[in-house]
Amino acid sequence: MPNIFLAALLAVVLPATACAQVSEAGGVALRTETLAEGLEHPWGMDFLPDGSAIVTERTGTVRIFAGGRLSEPLSGVPEVAVFGQGGLLDVALAADFEQSRTLFLSYSEPGPGGAGTAIARARLVEEGGSARLEDVEVIFSLDRKTGESRHFGSRIVPALDGTLFFTIGDRGEMNRAQDPFDHAGSVMRINPDGSVPEDNPFADSGEAAPEIWSIGHRNPQGAVLDPVTDALWTVEHGPRGGDEVNRPEAGKNYGWPVISYGRHYSGQRIERGADAPGYEQPKYYWDPSIAPSGMAVYDGRMFPEWQADFLVAALSFQLLARLERDGSGEITGEERMFEGTFGRLRDVEVAPDGSVWLLTDDSNGKIIRISRDE
Repeated sequence: MPNIFLAALLAVVLPATACAQVSEAGGVALRTETLAEGLEHPWGMDFLPDGSAIVTERTGTVRIFAGGRLSEPLSGVPEVAVFGQGGLLDVALAADFEQSRTLFLSYSEPGPGGAGTAIARARLVEEGGSARLEDVEVIFSLDRKTGESRHFGSRIVPALDGTLFFTIGDRGEMNRAQDPFDHAGSVMRINPDGSVPEDNPFADSGEAAPEIWSIGHRNPQGAVLDPVTDALWTVEHGPRGGDEVNRPEAGKNYGWPVISYGRHYSGQRIERGADAPGYEQPKYYWDPSIAPSGMAVYDGRMFPEWQADFLVAALSFQLLARLERDGSGEITGEERMFEGTFGRLRDVEVAPDGSVWLLTDDSNGKIIRISRDE
């Protein structure tokens, strides 16, 4: 396999910042350092087998961070509609990446009527001192595109069985989230080739779009497969208050816009309040909203105190929320870290060494590493 650290690949954008800061959270001394900067609204990140990271920028570029440096943008990225909240969004490696070199991208795809969330599959090729994407194929495209610039979602979670979960927001048209034949406002599940898994809840029922896993979601921008409960968990933006953590189950309805712990931006009450028969309750919610985005479950050696806790990156409150859990996986408390320290936090990932990496959502976006200060 070509060496990801080849100098020709790692064209200098900005070197890692040497200066580190020490802080404390939950009785643990933390060391924070800026690894890279100069990214334009970075959105998603995943770790390659050698410990380097692949990062998306909302403006439509993919870079690799390794050896303390960012690569030049990779060629082969599909055409992206960059406007409002849209652009190139998440990246996730296939479970068999070491053999197949396959990865997945989510993005706002241009098309008739405007744009909509799409998922593309591609192969990462490294040779001759450079890297590129090849064999790019769109495996999912939102059924109804619009000119709305909001609520594209979209996180990608490869499941252990080889299927692919991903999230789509309501596209700023809230009633779409209650239409079972509309992809918007849903958690989706497909096979890696874009086909529908036979055990999807609506695969053959004719009661809903067959790709749908669950409906009634406003704008889920965080998702993770949890090893404690062996289930998918998501985090989504509420309206004015009511950001939610959910554990989406097959075929269930999570309520938006019929129920919510928040209110409309006008201050008007949500249609049926916070609870109503036939709609699922969140596992946790925030009021006021923190504007949650990326989500990870801590599974590493560096912070045993955090083992199995959820980490949630927040935009408006500019913080990292650690959601403490009990042995059954239920959320029991929250610790807020780094509030206002780094700016808007778009994504959070746990590195192979157990450190925690953050992406800041800014025109001069950064990669920040959190480690234990011994």
